[in-house]
Amino acid sequence: MALVQEFGTPLYVLDEFTIRSKCQEFQFEFSKRYSDILVIYAAKAFMNPSLANIIKQEGLGMDVVSGGELSIAQSVAFPPERVYFHGNNKTLDELKLALNRGVGRIVVDNLYELDLLNRLAREINKRQDILLRINPGVDPHTHHFTTTGILDSKFGFPVATGQAEAAIVHASSASHLNLLGLHFHLGSPIAGTSPYQVAIELVLKFVEKMRAKHGFDLKEFSPGGGFAVQYTLHAKIPSISDYAEAIVSRLKCISDKLNLAYPRCVIEPGRGIIAQAGVALYSIGSIKEIPRVRTYVAVDGGIGDNIRPALYQAKYEAIVANKARQEATTKVTIAGRYCESGDILVKDVVLPPLSPGDIIAIPVSGAYSIPMSSNYNMVPRPAIAIVKDGKPRLVRRRESYQNLMSLDTI
Repeated sequence: MALVQEFGTPLYVLDEFTIRSKCQEFQFEFSKRYSDILVIYAAKAFMNPSLANIIKQEGLGMDVVSGGELSIAQSVAFPPERVYFHGNNKTLDELKLALNRGVGRIVVDNLYELDLLNRLAREINKRQDILLRINPGVDPHTHHFTTTGILDSKFGFPVATGQAEAAIVHASSASHLNLLGLHFHLGSPIAGTSPYQVAIELVLKFVEKMRAKHGFDLKEFSPGGGFAVQYTLHAKIPSISDYAEAIVSRLKCISDKLNLAYPRCVIEPGRGIIAQAGVALYSIGSIKEIPRVRTYVAVDGGIGDNIRPALYQAKYEAIVANKARQEATTKVTIAGRYCESGDILVKDVVLPPLSPGDIIAIPVSGAYSIPMSSNYNMVPRPAIAIVKDGKPRLVRRRESYQNLMSLDTI
């Protein structure tokens, strides 16, 4: 309640200890099984300068997908050699920015980008290290909006159609690009380990063929990220250790069978590091009871700060922060304040009796909520605080009405 009194609601609260612990757990679980591991944080899950500093201090790399994320990394002097630049349609200006700032790897998604990047690198007489994003055609059985590794996807060079092979040949002959390896990303969140194993085997067999046909040498290999977290009490999710064991064991096993040298393995957790570190806090306003139908409890946030339930049918738990010890007896639906019937944060949750002014806390809100936020209905976006050793600090101010109009002209 002290946080609400100091910063108001809606408020996103991140726990620094949890963030650092997750960084360390990913590094420990993968590196104890495989000597050449690089863990890079997927900035799209959430990024601002304070978090970028933590990621830098923990020794991780960073996966960025825009000039904005790259600029945040630069603002804290993040080591550029540990930055990997992803994206299916990087702009000319973003590629120039990446080249000028010396990013470690650019992950190329299509032939247009491959040729454009080679031309830009040639113009500044630079040889840029790249990975190719390939599409293995493996279904991770997650929401179709977040499935990226199937054949019908906007991402990557498909293996099945021969386009991935053509990209390897094309990239290998590019005058100012240095092809180091391959990347794939199956989707997110992936609540099992078998999709990674299937895709790793498929891709490594493809690599063996490319070695035989074209002399391709795989120095780096990335099975992406997409690691699931436990959003709800009864969800069964693999541990970080489970993911590490599945990925590393299959990578070693298939490499040995095919007589491939072990490549550097690049792991890209985003949600897995930040999601469980975050809690969203809201104040209850109106309560609408429809007899024998449903009770709607409206809060001062919603799809403007967390569109995931409406977009992906994402499930969350909820508690009443100021009544956490009281018995839960009432089934309610937590609704947002926005002008959309789909603005529902948590449906049919059992909570203690509620009143206007009570504080709803939604755990596991650290990933994707704020990065996907908007000013729909011209509502200012929430403040964000990070707590360290029990002491909070504001890392993003709440938007004001003046902020909303700051870029407009008459």
